[in-house]
Amino acid sequence: MNQELIVLASASPRRQELLRQINLAHEVRPADVDETRAPGESPAEYARRIALDKAGQVAESLDDAGARVILAADTAVVLGQEVLGKPADADDAAAMLCRLSGREHCVITAVAGIRGQQSLLDLSVSKVAFRAISETEIEAYVASGESMGKAGAYAIQGFAAVFAERLEGSYSGVMGLPLFETARLLAQLGVAAEPRIGSRQGE
Repeated sequence: MNQELIVLASASPRRQELLRQINLAHEVRPADVDETRAPGESPAEYARRIALDKAGQVAESLDDAGARVILAADTAVVLGQEVLGKPADADDAAAMLCRLSGREHCVITAVAGIRGQQSLLDLSVSKVAFRAISETEIEAYVASGESMGKAGAYAIQGFAAVFAERLEGSYSGVMGLPLFETARLLAQLGVAAEPRIGSRQGE
């Protein structure tokens, strides 16, 4: 069963929700890796390395890793060549949103999968354009708490959707787990995402 096969190396509720969306049951085992960006490392290289480090750390902790798929992801919000991580506090979150206001940025999400000696990586790159956001809106948004724990200090699936004037690429990738790339990677590792029999749209 899928529940026995997939181990998600993340505590992110959003990634868990996205896996459930494509009917992939999973066990949650969060990874704890150093997410410091190496000197000269491009944003894409950084996201790939962190995703693979997360999957590798959890794989090493499992006695039966060879029989299971360890899935991990890392999301980088990129403005120019600068990676905007998770805000340290409310002031940091407000500063990030001020910088994103009225500008286009990239969201890079790397997905890593490990099964036994096989390891795979895939990458999703999306562009998000924010409208101009007023100081009052930024203050209210940060006060809501939604910024905290989110790369770039926003959640596209939350209230921040009203800031996004345009999104080119993968909506689920901006959320933190690109489902097209994830399903393709899992299929290569022997786990297929399939529709649930009897489900109906709108239920």
